[in-house]
Amino acid sequence: MTARPVLAVALRYGLAVASVATALGTTLILRHYGFPPRFISHFTLIAIAITFWCAGTGPGLLSLLLSCLGVSLLARNHFLFPGFPLESFLIFYAIFSMLMSWFSASRRRAEQLLTEARDNLEFRVAERTDELVRANAELEDTQAALRSREAYLSQAQRLSQTGSFGWRPSSGEILWSEETFRIFQYDPTTKPTVELVLQRVHPEDVALVQETIARASQDGKDFDHEYRLVTPDGSVKYVLVVAHAIRDESGNIEFVGAVTDISAAKQSEKKIRRSEMELRQFIDLSPQHTAVFGPHLSRIYCNQAALDYYGLTLEQWQSSDPLRFFHPDDRERMTREAQSKLLSGSPYENEGRLLRKDGQYRWFIFRYSPMLDEQGRITRWYAAATDIENRKQAEEVLRESEKSVRLIVDSIAGLVAMTTPEGEVEFVNNRVLEYFGKTLEELKRWATSDAVHPEDLPLVVAAWRHSVETGHPYDGDHRLRRADGEYRWFHIRCLPLRDTEGRIVRWYNLLTDIDERKRAEEKLHDENVALRDEIDQASMFEEIVGSSKALRKVLSQVAKVAETDSTVLILGETGTGKELIARAIHNRSNRSTRAFVRINCAAVPASLIASELFGHEKGAFTGATQRRLGRFELAHRGTIFLDEIGELPPETQITLLRVLQEREFERVGGGQPISVDVRVLAATNRDLNAAIAAGTFRQDLFYRLNVFPIQIPALRERRDDIPILLEYFIERYAKKAGKRIRTVSKRTLELFQAYDWPGNIRELQNVVERAVVLCDGEMFSVDESWLKRKLPRESPLSIPASALGRLEADQEKRIIEAALAETGGRIAGPSGAAAKLGIPRQTLDSKISTLGIDKRRFKSA
Repeated sequence: MTARPVLAVALRYGLAVASVATALGTTLILRHYGFPPRFISHFTLIAIAITFWCAGTGPGLLSLLLSCLGVSLLARNHFLFPGFPLESFLIFYAIFSMLMSWFSASRRRAEQLLTEARDNLEFRVAERTDELVRANAELEDTQAALRSREAYLSQAQRLSQTGSFGWRPSSGEILWSEETFRIFQYDPTTKPTVELVLQRVHPEDVALVQETIARASQDGKDFDHEYRLVTPDGSVKYVLVVAHAIRDESGNIEFVGAVTDISAAKQSEKKIRRSEMELRQFIDLSPQHTAVFGPHLSRIYCNQAALDYYGLTLEQWQSSDPLRFFHPDDRERMTREAQSKLLSGSPYENEGRLLRKDGQYRWFIFRYSPMLDEQGRITRWYAAATDIENRKQAEEVLRESEKSVRLIVDSIAGLVAMTTPEGEVEFVNNRVLEYFGKTLEELKRWATSDAVHPEDLPLVVAAWRHSVETGHPYDGDHRLRRADGEYRWFHIRCLPLRDTEGRIVRWYNLLTDIDERKRAEEKLHDENVALRDEIDQASMFEEIVGSSKALRKVLSQVAKVAETDSTVLILGETGTGKELIARAIHNRSNRSTRAFVRINCAAVPASLIASELFGHEKGAFTGATQRRLGRFELAHRGTIFLDEIGELPPETQITLLRVLQEREFERVGGGQPISVDVRVLAATNRDLNAAIAAGTFRQDLFYRLNVFPIQIPALRERRDDIPILLEYFIERYAKKAGKRIRTVSKRTLELFQAYDWPGNIRELQNVVERAVVLCDGEMFSVDESWLKRKLPRESPLSIPASALGRLEADQEKRIIEAALAETGGRIAGPSGAAAKLGIPRQTLDSKISTLGIDKRRFKSA
């Protein structure tokens, strides 16, 4: 609490003490000088009143308390007159204090309200000033908008063919809009008058218009009326005039109104009336009974066909008892349904028999439809009755026919059932009841019972519901439970029966036992699977021929690694069948149904190998006219075989390493990473450790590829397989050449087993093919010179340059070293080793580095 409020409180309560003390002191002084005690005792009331009025309720209560104490002391000390009524005086003090408290509070409340009213008035004055400023701005905008709207109004009047006018009966002054002049076909410069209006009015309507004008001038009330105008060209217009009366500041009547050209509406009304007459004639000619009822089914109208049926006039039909025409057996039901639908207000239909004028009853179908107003209340009931006597007779015949059909179906040896259009079981023959061991009522709940095998039930329910909804026939094989608990296979065929309007009236279901056929199919399937496994096992290595221990070890490794997704590195000399091993791994893997993509890394130029492996975007380089998918994308979810992986350029090795590590890459010229799921198989006849040492092959890539190495033995290491291979290739090429070779000469077999076969199986295959071509008899033999050839020793440089890359690494190294020795270690130039070998200098440098040849030692030599 701050010092100022504390001081204010102290002053207020100090006033209470001072005023009471002053009152008591004044009382004592006046009593001393002999003033009447009754008079002087009222000074305390003045002190209480002053305190309450000036200081408030709290100090006033304090002054009340002090006054009561002071007066009590004076009374007990006999300062007041004898017999002073102290208690009454104290009660009076209390009541007086309450009144003063209320007066003080009211005064303060009034002051507060006045203060708030003053503040509020100041605020509202400021607010009103702002509103006036804004209103002034809005007025200017409104005037501009008004000018625009006047233009719009003129256009709208033109489009709606409605003109406006003003008329002062007292002065006869008339104001017309532009559209009003056009409707009356007067020039806009003409001053409109009542006489000009009457000149255009149709002669038959002049009296009506004059009467309307006179009555409006006298009573000053709104008016509206229609009349015709005759234009100068003789045509007739219909106009509707609507006017509203207002009074100006002088109290004079003015009319503001609109004139609308309603000629088109009048023409439409004539057409509607003519259509109504035609419709009534059409309804009267219709053989169907048509009637119109009031909201509570009071009779209003029925067509001539209904009146002729009953033999009544319209008035007789309207006043007759509606129930007298219904068959006695139908009256209660028809009345009950009518009352129910009358309350709900919804369309409905029912069937009943109506009495004809000749005393015969005929079946009718009644359709009732209500017409509602804007509030949803029924204003009319429209009814139509269609004679269905012939249909009823046909249905009776059909029921009799159904009884006969059921007897026939019941005698059929197969399982037959009939269902309703909604798919509910309606009838089954005895064979169905005997098979399931259930009653008809139990079979109606087949979808929730064990009648269908639990594994088939959801599919059957969904498929049957689809057929019922679409009307398509149902056809399927499912297992049904026999009464003894055994499930047997049935072929279920369901066909719909439709009426003449295409609606389904019944479903016919035939259940054929195919359990024996199903079991035979399952047995045949199992046999096919077993046979397929046997064929796969036998043909797993269909082109890998041999049974030597070294080959069986390789095939065992293939069988184990094939089922995994591990990367495999296939090592071996040229011609040993590395690709066949790769294909065998793929065929036995989980990816066998996917693509097997092969690429020879040595056969693709170094500048194109990246594009070949990973693809390229359009415009990535000269000649890239469109996007191309690489081998890795083509092998997605399958296997890619990288043959001659040792020939991969160093920059491509980096990208391949990323694919193996992260399973993603980017096309050449692209920036979007592409994820790929590929199993990688690689093969080489090079010594990758030597290449790593020479710096031509990345060590980290080698470790990524060398997850599961498989070393393919050379043919000289599996000589036991040579007779089998020889027999296999002889049969293969003899059949291809159309020859019949039965035996192999002993000498030939010895030569084949003694030869080292540096080209391995490929060389063996080529020798056999050549020998089969040259063979004339049934015995296979070869020229011994074919298997004694050596590489030329006098000049290794005589080997064509194109054959250099296809030699073994040792042979290629010997040839390059011979060329370096002959040229003194020189590589470039006309007399250099590259020129003698017929290959580019860069290629020779790469091969020297890959093969680990030290060219400096040839310079010193």
